[in-house]
Amino acid sequence: MVERIARRRSTARLAAALGFVCWLGSTALADTSCRSESFSAWLGGVKAEATRAGMSARTLGALDGLRRDERIVRQDRGQPSLSKSFLDYLYDTVTAARLKRGAALMRAHARTLAKIERDYGVPGGVIVALWGLETDFGGNVGNTPLLSSLATLAYDCRRPDAFRAELTGALTLLDRGDLTLDELKGSWAGAVGQVQFTPTNYLRYAVDYDGDGRRDLVGSVADALASGANYLKAIGWRGGEPWLEEVRVSDGVPWREAARENLKPRRFWAAAGVTRRGGGALPADTVPTSLLLPMGRLGPAFLAYRNFLIFWEWNQSSNYSLAAAYFATRLSGAPRLDPGSAPAILSSSEMREVQQRLNAMGYDAGAPDGRLGEITRSGVKEAQVAFGLPADGYPTRELLQRLRGR
Repeated sequence: MVERIARRRSTARLAAALGFVCWLGSTALADTSCRSESFSAWLGGVKAEATRAGMSARTLGALDGLRRDERIVRQDRGQPSLSKSFLDYLYDTVTAARLKRGAALMRAHARTLAKIERDYGVPGGVIVALWGLETDFGGNVGNTPLLSSLATLAYDCRRPDAFRAELTGALTLLDRGDLTLDELKGSWAGAVGQVQFTPTNYLRYAVDYDGDGRRDLVGSVADALASGANYLKAIGWRGGEPWLEEVRVSDGVPWREAARENLKPRRFWAAAGVTRRGGGALPADTVPTSLLLPMGRLGPAFLAYRNFLIFWEWNQSSNYSLAAAYFATRLSGAPRLDPGSAPAILSSSEMREVQQRLNAMGYDAGAPDGRLGEITRSGVKEAQVAFGLPADGYPTRELLQRLRGR
């Protein structure tokens, strides 16, 4: 029995879209086609609206002199994580040094993490992994003035309403005293604090966990970690349940069924020849699981549980979400993964050619941007089926040659 889950909570989409480096835009520069007024005139309208809403003149003075920053727009149009293979991305992010540091911090904050798990159901390894990937455990929270970046992106026409809401949220944090103007700095995308919250999520989910009367996600580790766990619980984290498990696959696995959103009873994968990493049998039960093959059938393989979808909700990037979930398993005691023997990822030009040829044949591979995203993987599977190849969604030079032959 197939259980297909399409969970697209609005707050989770916003966090994934605004808080991190996962962007699905084109490579074009700024789009101001929706604007009839200059940036300064538009900003005046923002101030007038905020004044009517009761925001103080002192707060709104922080908008004076802001200018559009084209560098922010260029970064918004990129999606660097998809230019790398999963293993390349993983080795760049989940390093030995970061694993060692994460383990040390789990020991140092053991009491706080244990309390967080009791209160929110989120294990320490999960929130520490996200802490590590987002800001290197608070060591790199970003230094871009949020008002500048958010105003630039709100004036741009790609996602104006979403960024306008975040700009208002940032002003609200400043007006309420949650953050000072000097603290209102973070990523180019407008995320702030040690776990990189968007301003609206800061307002909704930040908690004062150290009891000092202030929700401080910049300077307080306890507040930051507990707020991250509070957010994870709000978007569906299930306490006491697993999130990811490395497995072994056999030649009899129905590769086409391997997809994050395609949850099946665990007994389905057991019957198909998927085993635990050490060779033990999977339980033949009804626990919903999906098979992840980030580098195809010859690369590393994972069984993902419902809680894995929460990593995806946190950041809708295939490489990021899987790297974060894997990092969390390592911090929770899992061994280093088996990289397998998958061929290297195609170059950007080769990937772009695959996408162009797939689209020409009627297999939707998305925009030909040279990156291996979810849409491209789906198109690759369709072509692999047509050519009689294992439909694992990983484009190889063999597939490219077959496409050229058509």
